[in-house]
Amino acid sequence: MIDSTLIDRIDALLPQTQCTQCGYEGCRPYAQAIAEGAASIDRCPPGGDEGIAALAALLSVPVLPLDTTRGVHGPLLTAMIDEAHCIGCTLCIQACPVDAIVGANKRMHTVLADLCTGCDLCMPPCPVDCISMVPADRSWTPDDARRSRQRHQARAARLAASNLTLMADAPAADTAPVDASRGAPHDAERKRNAVESALARARARRAGGK
Repeated sequence: MIDSTLIDRIDALLPQTQCTQCGYEGCRPYAQAIAEGAASIDRCPPGGDEGIAALAALLSVPVLPLDTTRGVHGPLLTAMIDEAHCIGCTLCIQACPVDAIVGANKRMHTVLADLCTGCDLCMPPCPVDCISMVPADRSWTPDDARRSRQRHQARAARLAASNLTLMADAPAADTAPVDASRGAPHDAERKRNAVESALARARARRAGGK
């Protein structure tokens, strides 16, 4: 069994952009895969060569070149929503791994630039292509990484609680059909499935285009 403190130390060296370019659902799962020997240290484009060197030093393994099939290291970007064309579908809000987009259903959405990790996961679900990635004109700092980790963990906890609510509200298999007034949880589940499918397509496009 892998010592959790090793996963913690690996995770502490990752940028916490939660971009999934490594092939995992976030920085923590990637850290666990590295600790278990299931993933190499060269799969994090946001971390770049500096991040790889830090991981190599921690684990006492050779430094590797960045696996550019995962993406290339570059300046920090931030998402920008063309608010004139935003239709308020909330799909980008649901896709953001750190809750850096605010808005409401059928209301204009806005990116909180200071919290955006530049992961671009909000772009594929947008049905009107009103999101673009632009230079952030700043560097990603250790404090950014700390906040991003906290927000990602908070989001995961919220979604887990929501899933428990959905399960509690779901009818038993041998009961009568659910009344229409109980449809909201199922609508939420459909939206979540749509976002997960969009993210899967985004990862597939990344893999196929590199």
